[in-house]
Amino acid sequence: MRNLLLVNLVLSAAILGGGCGIASAKGCVKGAVVGGVAGHVAGHHAVAGAAAGCVIGHHRAKMKEKAAQQAAPAAAPNQPAPH
Repeated sequence: MRNLLLVNLVLSAAILGGGCGIASAKGCVKGAVVGGVAGHVAGHHAVAGAAAGCVIGHHRAKMKEKAAQQAAPAAAPNQPAPH
């Protein structure tokens, strides 16, 4: 339980004090929370779970963003409108 409290404290400090660092770490906070809880339940490894969750969450958010960019039609600049 102490490790889970420590993870929550570290994540709260990162959110409140991170500012621009959080913007580039999409998915990390959510993944860290889920991973921390799962690690705590799976044998009191909340910190390791939070670290792994952060990496996985960031990777999934990056993949989701890439898929959204590919699905959106690319606007062709400087093309005349059809008559």
